[in-house]
Amino acid sequence: MTSAATSQDLLPADLSMGTVMLKVADMKLMTDYYQRALGLEVVAEEDGGVYLGRLRRPLVHLAPAPSLHLPGRGEAGLFHTALLFDNQAALAATVATAAQFDPRLFTGSADHLVSEAFYFNDPEGNGIELYWDRPRKNWSWNGTEVVMDSLALPPQRYLEQHLSQESLDGQLGTEAGVGHVHLQVGDVQSAHDFYVGTLGFEKTAGWHGQALFVSAGRYHHHMAMNVWNSRGAGPRKDTLGLGEVLIEVASGDDVGALADRLKVAGVASRHTGAELRFEDPWRNNIRVAVRWAGVAGSAAHHALG
Repeated sequence: MTSAATSQDLLPADLSMGTVMLKVADMKLMTDYYQRALGLEVVAEEDGGVYLGRLRRPLVHLAPAPSLHLPGRGEAGLFHTALLFDNQAALAATVATAAQFDPRLFTGSADHLVSEAFYFNDPEGNGIELYWDRPRKNWSWNGTEVVMDSLALPPQRYLEQHLSQESLDGQLGTEAGVGHVHLQVGDVQSAHDFYVGTLGFEKTAGWHGQALFVSAGRYHHHMAMNVWNSRGAGPRKDTLGLGEVLIEVASGDDVGALADRLKVAGVASRHTGAELRFEDPWRNNIRVAVRWAGVAGSAAHHALG
C-alpha cells in the first residue's frame, strides 16, 4: 500500500480479471482460431456470440459486429489479452498449437523475470499474450515496484524443453485464466490519474514514461497501458476489437466502494448493485462485477450478463 492511499481507496487485493469481450467481423474465422490455435472450447452462446474458455471458465467473448470497421492506426484500444497458464508444459502446448495454426501470427517472446511470455495476433489483429508466472517468491521488488525486463526467450528452445505429447493431448483439460489486460492509450499520466488515482489500482512499474503497469494485492500487473502505437490518441470510435474489460471482485461492497469513488471523481457510471459499468478516458468499456462461485456459475453469469 502506498502512503498516499488508504484501504478504502484501493481495489480489493483478491480481485481477478474476467472475460474479455471482442467485437468481431468474421465469427467463423475467429471462433476457429480461438478453438484450434488457443485450445479453448465453447462455454456458452448468446445473441450470435460465443464465450470460449477452459474447464467451463469463460475467457474470451466473441460478439458479432459485421458492420464495424477495424480501428485506424494509432487509435486507443486493446494492446493484448494475456492468458495465464498454470505451468510451463501447459503454456508450451498452447504456444505450439498457436504457432502451428499460422506461424505468421506469432509476434515475439520475452522473459519478463516475473513471467515467460509469447505473443500472437488473432486473425483480426487483436493482440494475445500467452504466459506463465514464476513463483512469487522469485519476484524482486524495489519498494512498491516490481522488477521486470524483456530478455530473450527463444521459442524453439522453450518448446524443446517443455512441450510433451501428454500436454498436447490434455490441452483442453488444463486451466487457464485472463491474467491481465494491456491497453493502448493516449498518454500515461492520464492513465495513471484514472487507473491509480480514481479506480484504486496500485502502480507496480513504469517504462520510460511510455507504459504503466498496475495491480491489486502486489500482483505484477492486472492491467497495463502504453503509448507505443497510440501516443496522443483521443476517445475511441465504435470499432472492431475491444468491446469490454471485466474485473471481478468478491462482494457487492467492493462494487459499491468503487461506485462511490467514481461518483466523487465525476466519472459517469451505471451501478446495478452486483456490477458497475463505466468508461476510461479513451472510451474503453470497463465492467466491475461480483465473482460468482464455481466455474459453471461463472459461465452462466457471463452468458447472461
